[in-house]
This record gives sequence, structure tokens and C-alpha cells, in this order.
Amino acid sequence: MEKAKNKILWVDDEIELLRSNILFLEDKGYSVDKATNGEDAVTMVRDKNYDLIFLDEMMAGMGGLKTLASIKEIKPNIPVVMVTKNETETLMEDAIGAKISDYLVKPVNPNQILLVCKKFLEGKRLQSQTLSRDYIQELNKINTLMMEPLVYSDWIKINSDLTEWEIELDEHPELGLKETVLATRRECNAEFSRFIERNYIEWIHFKKEGPLFSNQIVENYVIPELETSKSVFFFVIDCMRFDQWLIMEKMLYDYFKIRREFYFGILPSATPYARNSIFSGLFPSEIEKYYPDLFTKGEDDENSKNKYEKEFLQKLLERKKIKLRNDLRYVKILDAEFGRGVESKISGYVTTHLNAIVVNFIDMLVHSRSDNAILKEIAPDESAFRSLTASWFEHSSLFSMFKILSSQKDVKIIITTDHGSIRCLRGAKVLGDRETSTNLRYKYGRNLKADERQVIYIRNPLDYKLPKRGGIVNYIITKEDFYFVYPTDYHYYLNHYRNTFQHGGISMEELILPVIVMEPL
Repeated sequence: MEKAKNKILWVDDEIELLRSNILFLEDKGYSVDKATNGEDAVTMVRDKNYDLIFLDEMMAGMGGLKTLASIKEIKPNIPVVMVTKNETETLMEDAIGAKISDYLVKPVNPNQILLVCKKFLEGKRLQSQTLSRDYIQELNKINTLMMEPLVYSDWIKINSDLTEWEIELDEHPELGLKETVLATRRECNAEFSRFIERNYIEWIHFKKEGPLFSNQIVENYVIPELETSKSVFFFVIDCMRFDQWLIMEKMLYDYFKIRREFYFGILPSATPYARNSIFSGLFPSEIEKYYPDLFTKGEDDENSKNKYEKEFLQKLLERKKIKLRNDLRYVKILDAEFGRGVESKISGYVTTHLNAIVVNFIDMLVHSRSDNAILKEIAPDESAFRSLTASWFEHSSLFSMFKILSSQKDVKIIITTDHGSIRCLRGAKVLGDRETSTNLRYKYGRNLKADERQVIYIRNPLDYKLPKRGGIVNYIITKEDFYFVYPTDYHYYLNHYRNTFQHGGISMEELILPVIVMEPL
């Protein structure tokens, strides 16, 4: 079937003088209708569908700006290019305010016109072609890189590059690269899991050159800022993936100078371990050893295992001999109403030397999506999850807090997360006794069995600086995008949790995490 021609309407009261330009466009394959006044143009727009309009600014009768307003009332999305002899600033402001798409100054030549047509009529196609070619080249580079011995900084770059490409490709679903993106992530995570398995123990025990970990964030990013006269705000956004941060970051460019770095989360990549590690400056086994009164026993849930973050942070500051000008402020935001209350008071927080603020919304969104069919429908994959994050952040109390702080003097903001999440697509069969923990990406207990190709099996918790929990306890942690399923009602739970976002395992999305430093412009 022959491809339909793009339809152009050219409106000018001296249209015959433009005959050569119109013939030129027709020769290039465009279909061009002509109108000699605004009234006719408005009627034609009402009766036909056009892809692009060239509109003379100075016409007898209904002038260009008035015609433009009438056209936009009928079909607001048609691109309109104003053609004018007048380059005065007020005219341009009026035209831009009336939502012209571009403008040309008379006399116009064929190449100018062709460039505008390609921009508005073929720009998406040309951009898609270039994007597809460049993405394939990027994948070839990554595949070549993974054939070589890699260090942790290579993985940070691979994850960053892939994430930025994924966000770019969100704008071009017509390329049909979704499955390619998913396959690339899966291949990278398989190799990344092997990389973590080979190096993690040496990093945390023998100081082999490696990344910063969760327990080093306060010492490396927060404490240095406390040595200045500034008020420091330390935000920990629970369960925030790097791609989600990039979506949020775009909305902050007008307010802050932003510096972005990365660290690796500890294992397992779950709140009771990672966030306590951030605030205490210790690995979980060290928390169990040095602060047994604060290391509560029981199920790994938000309420029982993260009660003492403020106390952990205070003890860390004491160990580092940091004296604050006034009392540490610690706030945990668990719901929108409480968040609005914090927002209303946050300008007063600038008198406090250190403010630590935990934001739980993304983590709640992740957990709610697992059991909520509507949320699964709204956010079926990573691209949609990013979109949902953008919608939340734009209207959130957190964004409002950042905007309020951007107008304050002598403020420094550090933002990070305790772990990310991954969309789980493959079940890993697991066996365990009744005392086994219930998490889907990691478990601890006494009689654990799983396919060791799908998990890291930790026989001695202290090897990974994990708590012994008063007995002979083993841990298993899933790799890549696996999630645990018991043999009982296997197929039901396999289907129930497939395609849910989970955390606690080993993947780039869960473990390679941003640390952001922001200063008001």
C-alpha cells in the first residue's frame, strides 16, 4: 500500500508569489492545499485534517494571529509555522504566547521550508531511526565490555548507560525494542550476580578495592557537610531505583545544582538490613554485636526492624566525635497527610543542624502493586512504573519540600535510598521449615534448600556480615529476576507474584544506588 502523503495547508493572501515553493514541496511528495485568507483557512481546518500549516502573519481581513487563535480552538495540536516580514519582539512574544510551533522570516527559500517540514512531519521517524541505530551500537559496546574482566565502576557505568537509554526509549514505543531492553537487562544481571558473588566477601572483609557500601554513606556524604555552617538535610527515599531518581531529577534542575554519585547496597537489599546499615554506619552483624538491645528479633518488617534509626544515627555521630549545634531531627514520612504536615513546617527546619528524613512512599507503592490489580494495570512494566513515579513526585509533599528548601540560604541536601527493586519474572522453588522468613527475594532459616544456580547460599552469615540470630541460621538470596515460591500451591503463587516489583536480591536495579548532593541555585 502506498504511504499517505503528509497534508500541508499554506495560508497567504499573496499565495501566487509562493508558487515555486509550493511546487517544490509537491515535488518532494507533500500534498499542499492553499488558502488566501484567514476565514477560508479556518473553514478548511474544520473540514479537513492537516499535518502542518504555514500561516502568513500580515493578511487583509482576519490577520495571522487571529487566524491562529481560531485554528487552535478547532484543532489545538496542529503545528503552525508563522511566516512573517516582521521580526519585532512584541510580535514574536504574541505569536509564541498563541502557541506557534515555529516561525520563518520572508523571503523564505525552499531549503528552509523543507527543513521545517522534515522537523514536524518526519522528525519522529528520523529520530527513531537514529535512536535505534545508536542503541544497537550501545548494546554491542556493552557485550564487548562484558567479555573483559570488570571492576565495580564498570558496572556503575553499564547500569547508568542502560538506564538512560531505557528512559530515552520510553519516548519511542514504536521502535518495538521493549523485549530487547528486557533481554539486555537480564544478560547484564546474570553477569552482575556472578560479579557480586565473586567479590562481595573480599570487599567487606579484606578492604579489596571496591565501592562504597550502605554503612559508609553518612561518613562520606553527610558528616563532611556538618563541618560547615550549613543546615544539612539527609533524605532517604526507601526503595528508589536509579531510573526513578532520574525521572525526579528532571523536575529539580530549575531549583538546584545537582551532583550525582553511586554506591553499592549491602546484602540482602532489603530495608531492615540496608537502612539500618546506613544510619548506624555498621554492617548488620556489627549491629547485632555492638547494639544487641537495639537489634530487635522477630520478623523482618518495617515496624519491628527499623524502630531505632534515630538512635543508630546518634551513636554513629558520637563514634565519629561529631557535635551538632542542636538536637538531631529525625522524621519518617509514612503517609501523604503526615508528609503535608512536614511540608508546612520544613522552612523552620533550617535552624536544625542535621535533619534526617525517611520517605516511604515508593516502597509502599511497590508493595501495594504486588497485591493490587489496578496498580498492576496502571504500571505493568518498568516504563509505566517510571511514569507513575513521575506523577506521584510532581504532586508530592517531597517535591514541595525541595522547592521550599531551594529558596533557603545555607542549605545542603543529600538524597539517597536504601535499595532499589526489580520486576520479578522467574520463580525459584524453595524448601524451608516453619521458622523460615517470608521474604520473596531472600530468606533465612535452618533448613533452606534452593537451586544454587538461582541463589547465593550463605552457610556462615558472618561471611557476609549478616546477623547469626542466636543460632545456626543460613541465608539464601536470589539472583537476577528470580523470586521464591514454595512447592505448596506452587503454580498459584508462581502466577500471583510473577511480574511484581520486589527487593532483597542481587540485581543492578537493587544494588547500584544513587547518592545525590544538591545546593540551591
